[in-house]
Amino acid sequence: MRPVGGREMLGKGGHAALTLMSLLLLWQEAAAIEVPPDLKQPPTIIKQSVKDYIVDPRDNTIIIECEAKGNPVPTFLWKRNGKLFNIGKDPRVTMRKRLGTLEIGFRNGGRPEDYEGEYQCFASNEYGLALSNKILLRVSKAPLWPKEVLDPVVVDEGSPLVLPCNPPPGLPPPLIFWMDSNMTPIPQDKRVSMGLNGDLYFSNVLVQDIQNDYSCNARFNFTYTIQQKNPFTLRVQTMEPYNDTSYNASDPYGGRKVAESPPTFLSPSGSESSKMVLRDEQLLLECIAAGLPTPTIKWFKRGGDLPAHKVKFENYNKTLKIPRVSEEDAGEFVCMANNHLGTIRHSIDVQVKAAPYWLDKPTNLVLAPEENGRLVCRANGNPKPNIQWLVNGEPLNKITETPTSANREVLGDTILFRGVQIGSSAVYQCNASNQHGYLLANAFVNVLDMPPRMLGPKNQLIKVIVNNRTFLNCPFFGSPLPELRWFKNGQGSGLDGGQYRAYINGTLEIKRAQKEDEGIYTCVANNMLGKAENQVQLEVKEPTRIIQAPTHQSVVRGSKASFHCKVVSDSSLPSKVTWTKDGEPLYLGWRLKKDEESLTISSVSEDDEGIYTCTVKSEIDQDSASARLTVLEDASLNPSVFSAFPPDRPDPPMDLDLSDPAARSVRLTWIPGNDHRSPVTEFLVQFEEDRWEPGRWQDLSSFPGDLNSVILQLAPYVNYQFRVIAINSVGRSLPSRPSPRYKTSGAPPDAIPRDLHGWGSEKDNMEITWESLDDLERNGPNLQYSVWWRRKDSGDDWTNVTTFHTKYIVHPTETYVPYEIKIQARNDFGSGPESNIVIGFSGEDKPTDTPTELRLSTVSSTRATIHWKPVDLSSVQGEFKEYRLYYWRESSLVPGLVVSKEKKTTGFYTTVPEPSGILKDLVPYSKYKMFMVVANSRFESLPSNSVEFTTVEDVPDAPRFFRINRRSLDTLYLEWGKPLEPNGILIGYKLIYYRVNGSRLGPQQIETFQPNVTEFILRLPDRSARYKFNLSALTQVGAGEVYAEESPHFTNEAHIDQVDIATQGWFIGLMCAIALIILILLIVCFIKRSRGGKYPIRDKKDLPLDPVDQKDQDGSFDYHSDEDNKPLQGSQTSLDGNVKESDDSLVDYGEGGDGQFNEDGSFIGQYTVKKDKDETEGNESSEATSPVNAIYSLA
Repeated sequence: MRPVGGREMLGKGGHAALTLMSLLLLWQEAAAIEVPPDLKQPPTIIKQSVKDYIVDPRDNTIIIECEAKGNPVPTFLWKRNGKLFNIGKDPRVTMRKRLGTLEIGFRNGGRPEDYEGEYQCFASNEYGLALSNKILLRVSKAPLWPKEVLDPVVVDEGSPLVLPCNPPPGLPPPLIFWMDSNMTPIPQDKRVSMGLNGDLYFSNVLVQDIQNDYSCNARFNFTYTIQQKNPFTLRVQTMEPYNDTSYNASDPYGGRKVAESPPTFLSPSGSESSKMVLRDEQLLLECIAAGLPTPTIKWFKRGGDLPAHKVKFENYNKTLKIPRVSEEDAGEFVCMANNHLGTIRHSIDVQVKAAPYWLDKPTNLVLAPEENGRLVCRANGNPKPNIQWLVNGEPLNKITETPTSANREVLGDTILFRGVQIGSSAVYQCNASNQHGYLLANAFVNVLDMPPRMLGPKNQLIKVIVNNRTFLNCPFFGSPLPELRWFKNGQGSGLDGGQYRAYINGTLEIKRAQKEDEGIYTCVANNMLGKAENQVQLEVKEPTRIIQAPTHQSVVRGSKASFHCKVVSDSSLPSKVTWTKDGEPLYLGWRLKKDEESLTISSVSEDDEGIYTCTVKSEIDQDSASARLTVLEDASLNPSVFSAFPPDRPDPPMDLDLSDPAARSVRLTWIPGNDHRSPVTEFLVQFEEDRWEPGRWQDLSSFPGDLNSVILQLAPYVNYQFRVIAINSVGRSLPSRPSPRYKTSGAPPDAIPRDLHGWGSEKDNMEITWESLDDLERNGPNLQYSVWWRRKDSGDDWTNVTTFHTKYIVHPTETYVPYEIKIQARNDFGSGPESNIVIGFSGEDKPTDTPTELRLSTVSSTRATIHWKPVDLSSVQGEFKEYRLYYWRESSLVPGLVVSKEKKTTGFYTTVPEPSGILKDLVPYSKYKMFMVVANSRFESLPSNSVEFTTVEDVPDAPRFFRINRRSLDTLYLEWGKPLEPNGILIGYKLIYYRVNGSRLGPQQIETFQPNVTEFILRLPDRSARYKFNLSALTQVGAGEVYAEESPHFTNEAHIDQVDIATQGWFIGLMCAIALIILILLIVCFIKRSRGGKYPIRDKKDLPLDPVDQKDQDGSFDYHSDEDNKPLQGSQTSLDGNVKESDDSLVDYGEGGDGQFNEDGSFIGQYTVKKDKDETEGNESSEATSPVNAIYSLA
């Protein structure tokens, strides 16, 4: 199972309520049903030969296939040309064992032609008989060309000519071609070409056409043989002598005068003709004209444009081809031939008929006893096909009435079954036929009584990529049709809606898978006979992506090239990186090396040029990126080509030109600009139109960098202009100048309005809504929408309305009835295609009935089994969604416990006569109230009777909290909170604890406490003891959920709750370290001051020293010399020029002549200013004995 489309879908369809004429019946809408092969069932044809079966006469064996399945295994018989084919009497014919396939052998003689005819296979068992198609067996024929003597063909120069082929009729028809005696094809062009009938047409003959071996050849594909007609000899008469050397393409007549002629038609003849073609076959129309100069052929369709997306022109515009024709292609096609002498036209009336084709093919129907059902066989064609019903190969209108036939009724293309019984199984055939062909379909009605069963593998593991659309399959079977619902992780009331969509065949769609969608999905199928379920595990993975893609490389020959390719993927998904060149695998060797994130090519040569693609694959996804390698000429060999300039963005393309205009296309040609040393890899064509979004340039198409002339596919009724952008490895060029404008002609819309829905906003209406066509899908002015609707299966005619809007409200309607809806866009040029029919519903109303007799059978602590009397589903007046139970907790039986009375809901989807359900997740020991309603998509019914009930007592929840503290070295303090939900009357608490010794546990010890006790002190035998605790609350029912804790591992006394930090060793050590650091800093400071030298002796006794010593850049102090006449830094100068003493002079710190340390440890006295020089010298002499110098000398 993977998240991809086109999945095999097994299962059965849903139910729909409808009115047919005056009867109200419940029909089973069934898709094609796959009945498990081990169950009894009528035969089904599973393989047969094609209707028109042509065989090769050279084969030794003819095989006519017919295979069928069924239980019991079917038996087979054949009819040939409407009569029983007795296989046993013909020794050449055998039937394969357990199969109906015929083998007709010719190894021992016999002719295949003797077995031509119409064959039909019959497969039967005790439950019915199935028919194959009528197989027309024909033997391929390759008749010889009749012997004939062909006279030379003589024609005047410039005249038209037809060389007839007239091939022999073969089966199938041969392929015709013209060749000469050297087996060289005859050149064909605008002047000379072969027609659809095989004849060779010359619009005018040249002397150069003279040849004696024009030979028509017929190739028969089945026999692989080529037959050749006797060759024609062509002779051309000229009015003037012919000189071989005078021929040239611009003057094919070599200067001779040749009479010109106006156009005439060689094929078809006349001015009108008709053509009939069957739907889905190939339409070929041909016009070949004679004339000189050679006429030009053009085609058009009266009353509208040629369908450009379907029409192809071949054979130099002489043949118009529509590969698969449809009814809208019918009409009058006109071909026009013209040269400068005149114009002629030929009109071809094309009629499109149709062999029968299916609108609603009958499919197998499985019913339970007493169920109703129907088979529908709808086909269309032109003329309208006749519908005939058969049962077990016999026409229904010729069957003698039986008890089982009374339960069926034929209404044209529908058979109704009512109250079927065991034993009424059969195979029904629908034959739709008209003069152009027939359709035959088998569909069995199998009456079974079978409980649900799952058909898919059990417990699948599905891996998908995040954000991807995902399908989970759950194929199932049962009769009556089971109801299937999906659940995730065993919870919820069924997955359907939002990002989930459940299909009737058992498939669950997840629109965008996310990580939160991971889990176990369970599908449960129920019917009245039982239930079955299966599970799918979904894993959502991150995508495998290339996050660093390789870039275009331009390298010099002989150098090295590297492409980088960095990938990321889900860690649980192995991925593999591979490299290819131009789509072919790369073979690694000494020159090509690959590692995890790159590919390296050594000694690059011209052969290495190309597109390199990095592909990373995981088991569920992949990513790829490509880059071009361009090999440049060696700069040393041609210095003028390469320079030191790096590659740059290309210049914009120039000279945009439009040519070859058509209804929905035009050719755009441009001249590329300079690529600036990096080859152009891509051209981007953009367009702008002036009607819907003028001025906005939009991307139209991208083209390879080696093209400069392209055909642009356009939309009708748009006034275009174009521009081109060149792209190389460096980036994009600027846009080119815009092209001239090109306006396409209008046409009917091609698109069908999307998202068609029908739904009721009120009980008596239906809103039909759809998405508007995009601007470029309008194809013409005055866009409108034609909407049709009719009551489903009522046989009423369609009602329709045309509107400019995207919504239409149908009013009045009955409540919740199904409608068939379709839509079509139209404009002034005509109508577009019709949409498929979708089913919509009118509005819903409030259900008229309500569930009754709501009651309980069993009630436990958390669950209650409920029962109720269901409503008639027709009273729901809408889509039945569920029986919705409202319930709430009225109170707790625990005295004083306050509870929330919030209402909750749960849904039960069931249609059984005596429904029941289980109400889960209740709170024990509580009083509840509940009531039930029935719900459709919009409304709920009135509530049922209310029911009160109480749940029984249960074990309590875990304590609200459990904490362990250590308040001293030898005790643990335990405290806990009461459970939030006691679920009964608390009778106490139980504490179980063990001493932990490494990985071993000591003996169990138990303590019990009264319900009002919420703390406990445990004495420890030693300080290192550790314990594991399990605490639970108790009710009469028993012990509740355990709250487990473990005491901390106390390695030292720092973990005790109350600690004197001043007595801790780490704190004392930290303080000592801080004190030591401070002492060292002081000592360093003293040393620095000492290194600065002596303070100078001032000449003036009243001149104070600086209050602040200034530092040099190197960090030393700068002391001023006694010669300085400047004021000391830090002092102030008075107004009269005198220096004012500093307020903070060193004099103030002096205490006499002796240098002493002050209280802060400084030594100031030594540097105090003295009264005379002797005193100063005395101080200097005492410097060596100072404490600072002593320290300095030690340093």
